[in-house]
Amino acid sequence: MRYSLRVVLYVIGGSVALTSCSLFGGKGGKPNAQNPGQNSTATGLAYNDEDQGGFMVNPYEGQPDAPNMVFIEGGRAVMGSFEEDVMSYRDNIERTVSVASFYMDETEIANVHWLEYMHYLAKDSSQEAYQAALPDTTVWVGKLAFNDPYVEHYLRYPGFRYFPVVGITWNQASKYAIWRTRAVNIKLAEDAGEEYAESDGRIPLESGIVVPAYRLPTEAEWEYAAQALIGTQWLEELQTHQRIYPWDGHAVRNPYGKQMGFMLANFKRGRGDYAGIAGRLNDAALITSYIYEYPPNDYGLYNMAGNVSEWVQDIYRPMSFQDFDDLNPIRRDGFLDPASGSNSGYNSDFEKNPESFTSLITDRARVYKGGSWKDVAYWMSPGTRRYLDQDSATATIGFRCAMIRAGSNY
Repeated sequence: MRYSLRVVLYVIGGSVALTSCSLFGGKGGKPNAQNPGQNSTATGLAYNDEDQGGFMVNPYEGQPDAPNMVFIEGGRAVMGSFEEDVMSYRDNIERTVSVASFYMDETEIANVHWLEYMHYLAKDSSQEAYQAALPDTTVWVGKLAFNDPYVEHYLRYPGFRYFPVVGITWNQASKYAIWRTRAVNIKLAEDAGEEYAESDGRIPLESGIVVPAYRLPTEAEWEYAAQALIGTQWLEELQTHQRIYPWDGHAVRNPYGKQMGFMLANFKRGRGDYAGIAGRLNDAALITSYIYEYPPNDYGLYNMAGNVSEWVQDIYRPMSFQDFDDLNPIRRDGFLDPASGSNSGYNSDFEKNPESFTSLITDRARVYKGGSWKDVAYWMSPGTRRYLDQDSATATIGFRCAMIRAGSNY
């Protein structure tokens, strides 16, 4: 365990006198998470005294770095759509919220990441688990389109390794996050020279060497990270403007440098126009694209608009903007508007008629955010939102993971 030594010296008659010494490193010599001291400030009992059965306080230097994660500093923001509601959904009216700091994947999860996942499932899990994790490659099939090559090649051909994985359901993405958490923490334990063999496969949080769980971001987290309003601040808490897209301005083309005039995201310009004219393709992507292809936003996140839309945790409710907590909001169950029961005027008949239920109020409908390669620019605005059944998959929806920043109050 590391401690910082606080020494106060006085010069008395040409000699040096030692007046105080502290093994604490906090403000004013007080203990903190990184430097808790040798003894409990509540009982005076010694920490880490194995002979006396003392309480073990493991070394801690902060939350370990997690692969592919970018720190998103939290704060206040306005959620909601800033453009005309062309779909007339009226389901994302502006409201002010605060979002705690968290981490988010720098990029979308790519084909190579999913193939790695399936590799370890094939080794360590049942055949049933492996089969359940297979993406639906038939999402590329079109009755009036020759997309057959993507069915066989998009997931597995090496040239598509760093293209976003698609054909993934919300449930599959959630299970991937659970597996990824365990895989990363086992690796961190090995690097720290520790061995843990608990029955549930978890490593104690008290060890200080593990990361919190990977998971899908909440809708609020995703929208906050996409806006990246940290780049619009001027002086103290003054924001010069909001953003229609994850970058400044009303245009979708790069206004600077050698890339001037090129698109800032992978999207569909209009009917039949997915990439522009050969010789100077405007976004160089008829379908999905390389996960690092376009400039990142001010948080350093790639493709928060375009390429693929992304699953988030929340269930879909049309009135989420009205029924919300203004600190770390999320909708994850039927609280206030249950999917079934006599108290709701919008009950889903999914259980009775799963093939053609008629209500939007169902706990199976999950929100997805951001535009895709197949969407027009309207859907690239962070405030837009759509929904799909959690067991459904398309060629336009992928995902990225998020993670809390543990031990932080902002």
